[in-house]
Amino acid sequence: MRRMSMLCAAAGLAVTAFVAASPAEASYHLIRWQDTGFCQIWDESIPTTPWPAGYARVSATVPTFVDALVLKDASLKNGHCTW
Repeated sequence: MRRMSMLCAAAGLAVTAFVAASPAEASYHLIRWQDTGFCQIWDESIPTTPWPAGYARVSATVPTFVDALVLKDASLKNGHCTW
């Protein structure tokens, strides 16, 4: 019985380590609020939509948050977005 407990504990630790080591499959894009022109990075893994609904999607999907920051910086410099 003790060996079975040890085996279950080891299997649980192995599964936990595997899940923690696997990369997250997140993706991001920019949204622009229509009333203010403010741009925001939106994480597509969030299961809801932004609130209130006065926004438009203004970029393609990018794989990392850093890539989304680069897009936002370029949009600010081009005048597409405001602070």
